[in-house]
Amino acid sequence: MNLCVIPARGGSKRISRKNIKEFNGKPIIAYSIEAALASNCFEEIIVSTDDGEIAEVAKEYGAQVPFMRPDELANDHAGTLPVIKHAVEWFEQNDIMPECVCCLYATAPFVQSQMIQDAYTDLKDSEADYCFTVTRYAFPIQRAIKLTENKRVEMFYPQYFNTRSQDLQESYHDAGQFYWGKATAFKMEKSLFSNDASPFVLPRYLVQDIDTHEDWEQAEIMYQFLKQIGKI
Repeated sequence: MNLCVIPARGGSKRISRKNIKEFNGKPIIAYSIEAALASNCFEEIIVSTDDGEIAEVAKEYGAQVPFMRPDELANDHAGTLPVIKHAVEWFEQNDIMPECVCCLYATAPFVQSQMIQDAYTDLKDSEADYCFTVTRYAFPIQRAIKLTENKRVEMFYPQYFNTRSQDLQESYHDAGQFYWGKATAFKMEKSLFSNDASPFVLPRYLVQDIDTHEDWEQAEIMYQFLKQIGKI
């Protein structure tokens, strides 16, 4: 049995009610639910939340909310892995045994059903414990600089000052959309960023972190343009 878990707690700070805030005409969580449904990968699609309003919106768009997340997993310091572990164990306690689980973030409006399908295939083919979305950094991280206390700049890696960009190893970062994994790996809370994980590479234009109001506005503009040109 394949399980999709969409974590969506109610206490977002930087963007109030972030998980159900309207994004181009509908609650942002709706995009994740609809992509999960369209992928046909799951027997169960649930939202793990501590918030009654989020639960109602989730059910309106086709997800299930079989339990309310406990308070200790709904604070600012609760990590993703314990939340998914809790969901897996809830199903096991109700005699439903998930084999693979996809943690799909509620604020991932660029996610597409085909991505979910293809990443699931990669998970199975690679025999890894996890498969999750990554994307390339737009600029070589070896040439990154920091601002000092006296308003000057320093390189993090000054040894690469004279190295051509094309000679530096390309770097990737977590795209923050979804994480496929074996249920056993989530229960053990095995590290995602390890040799046990397989990358599912996304183009940069389909990735936008949404943590601030500026991020939100940029994501809406990106989404409108991508939809206009048929990329989503």
